[in-house]
Amino acid sequence: QVQLVESGGGLVQPGGSLRLSCAASGRLFRLYAMAWYRQNPGKLRELVASITSSGSSKYRESVKGRFTISRDSAKNTVYLQMNSLKPEDTAVYYCNSDRGDFDWGQGTQVTVSS
Repeated sequence: QVQLVESGGGLVQPGGSLRLSCAASGRLFRLYAMAWYRQNPGKLRELVASITSSGSSKYRESVKGRFTISRDSAKNTVYLQMNSLKPEDTAVYYCNSDRGDFDWGQGTQVTVSS
């Protein structure tokens, strides 16, 4: 089983940047397409970006051109570089496979506010 630990969130002003990291345990991590999700209280969790085992990525429309997902299989880590942040990007961010195969971690809070 893969265990996931997200980090890198924080408070940032609009237009700022953050880099999120997701450290995964388990030998099978490299075989899975991985994704970043976000959720606000009372709302459904939404998929933000995904990346296949070979490195192909997809993004939800609202973050295209601002967010970049990447992975380092040698380090069992998935990253989300977030630039030009907007208040509407505020949420708790989680990583998981692109199908949500693993237990959800604690997530990392991202707050975009002046």
